[in-house]
Amino acid sequence: MKLKVTMITLVLLMLILTGCGKKVNNATNPTSSPAPTKAAVTTAPTTAPTTAPTTAATATVAPTAAGGKTPDVVTTASIVDNEAAFLKAISKDGTWIIAIIKDLKTDKELLMEGEFKNGKKDDAGKELYQRKLALYSQDENRNITARYTLTAPKLTVTSPVASIQHGAFIGDLYVSVKDFQLIDAVVDGNVYFTSDEAKSTFKMDATSKVTGKQELKK
Repeated sequence: MKLKVTMITLVLLMLILTGCGKKVNNATNPTSSPAPTKAAVTTAPTTAPTTAPTTAATATVAPTAAGGKTPDVVTTASIVDNEAAFLKAISKDGTWIIAIIKDLKTDKELLMEGEFKNGKKDDAGKELYQRKLALYSQDENRNITARYTLTAPKLTVTSPVASIQHGAFIGDLYVSVKDFQLIDAVVDGNVYFTSDEAKSTFKMDATSKVTGKQELKK
């Protein structure tokens, strides 16, 4: 009898334990929800500011002679219309081109003196000397528009490689340098050469004329 009661008690205990196990399993295995996803944060890229480049102004400096010396090259022309300006222009402190823009007359004896470079070089790179007495006007195309007359008792030329161009000189001309030229010019007077070299190197083109003598006068 005791054995039967014991068996029944064991069966009941097993049934109770089985039911409790199912509840525990259901409680400990709930349906899992996925972890919330964080929203992606987009960070705008940082852009360095662009600065416009600053351009420095370029200064133009007039060239100076080597060693700080004043150059003896005079590349501008003296354009004159009166006696005082003309006398200064033909002096040693004048310019390599002397241009008159009207007829000029003086009772003074004239002296064209001084050595002047014209700003050009020969094939060997040597600077060229020149002096030009321009008795004319021209337009922008270098067409001669007027010719003028210079009148003086005497004009002495001591500047090397000098010339009188496209006008007339009334008076006596004394040439003391080599390579003097008359270019389309008239000398209404005599031409005297003060050296054999001055006489032998003198040139005049076909349109030039000397009304008086051409002779050596030392």
